Amino acid sequence: MVKAGTWVEIEKVLLTPEQRAPQVPEDTKKVPYVMRVSGFLQKDAELNSEVTVKTLSGRIVDGTLVLVRPHYEHSFGDTVEELLTIGLGGEI
Repeated sequence: MVKAGTWVEIEKVLLTPEQRAPQVPEDTKKVPYVMRVSGFLQKDAELNSEVTVKTLSGRIVDGTLVLVRPHYEHSFGDTVEELLTIGLGGEI
C-alpha cells in the first residue's frame, strides 16, 4: 500500500497505436503514446492501480501508478577535470 502524500510517478496512454498519425515511422506506430507525470499521491493506493496525483505546479492528473519515489537515473557522463576549476580563478 502506498500512502497518500507519497511522491510517485503515473503513466497514462494518450494515443493507442491505432490512433497514431499515419506519417509516424512504422516502429513508432506500433506502440502507444504515453505520458508520464510525477506528483503527490492524493489517496492511499496499490501499485498499478488508477490514481490521482497533484504535481508541483498544482495540476491534478490521473493515471496508473507505476513508480514510488521516482528519481533520475541519467548522468552527464564522466567528470571533465579541466572544467572543475572554471570560475575559481585558478585556485583550488
